[in-house]
Amino acid sequence: MTAISKTPLDHATMKKPLNRAWLTEHSMTLGYAVLFLVLAVSVENFFSAANIVGLMLSVAQIGMVACTMMLCLASRDFDLSVGSTIAFAGVLGAIILEHTQSVTLAVGGGLLAGALIGAGNGVLIAYLKVNALIATLATMLMVRGLAFIVSQGQAVGIADEGFIAFGDARILGLPLPIWVTGACFLVFGVLLNHTVFGRNTLAIGGNPEAARLAGVKVEKLRVWIFLLQGLVTALAGLILASRITSGQPNSATGFELDVISACVLGGVSLQGGKARIFGVLIGVLIMGTVENVMNLMNVDAFYQYLMRGLILLAAVLLDQLKARGSKHG
Repeated sequence: MTAISKTPLDHATMKKPLNRAWLTEHSMTLGYAVLFLVLAVSVENFFSAANIVGLMLSVAQIGMVACTMMLCLASRDFDLSVGSTIAFAGVLGAIILEHTQSVTLAVGGGLLAGALIGAGNGVLIAYLKVNALIATLATMLMVRGLAFIVSQGQAVGIADEGFIAFGDARILGLPLPIWVTGACFLVFGVLLNHTVFGRNTLAIGGNPEAARLAGVKVEKLRVWIFLLQGLVTALAGLILASRITSGQPNSATGFELDVISACVLGGVSLQGGKARIFGVLIGVLIMGTVENVMNLMNVDAFYQYLMRGLILLAAVLLDQLKARGSKHG
């Protein structure tokens, strides 16, 4: 038999698909790097230390919740109730603090409420087979209603310095919420990429029936994913309440759309089975940077709503194009 030698042309034809795949995989990262450089040069005060810290602080809550929304989307689900959960956890924490003067009870009560809301969503979706859109939409409305009921429609003020420290304390010059968000990305990145939990989550999103046949307890895992979603969302709500020194029943309206947009921009597939924690970070930064620049340029709030809608639409179209590309590939 004669050996077939590879010509330089063979190497070139092999290299082209690899280069194309690499560019597709890292297109958002490269795009954000270019966007950041352009804005640093063209927008006054964008690259200042104060603005960069402000940018990171403004995306802290979105970043925290995006880490767990990533798991929901990767398992072929999503959660529309995160904005309401943020409001309710903040209001409940403020009310408990007002009546007990205990920061521990306030934080514990808010976290427990978030975990119960998340677990409830998981049970509805996994065991009762309610569509994720309907289940989490109903939860969004009910939890928002509860936030208004327990607060009697009024903001609940917070004066306790210990509680306010959650949003105001600084470590090595950076506000505590930024460190908490960084910890979330680290923990959930490890959970996604280096644990059985993460592999099974992606397996469920790729093919639930195949995952079940392989021994994955699909329903139980889905409940745990939503429980984590509720827990982290409640933590974000408590931190937000400490930052604005009050529990606001109308806070975080539309928050869920920003989180889902950031995840999809970061490469998390709406069809499940695909997620990258670094991509989610880039998606969060894109959302925050666009809003930050519009604020620096004094763009009217109405146009900001328009831009957020366009970003969400672009994220969904990008997900569709990637899905079609992978099928053709």
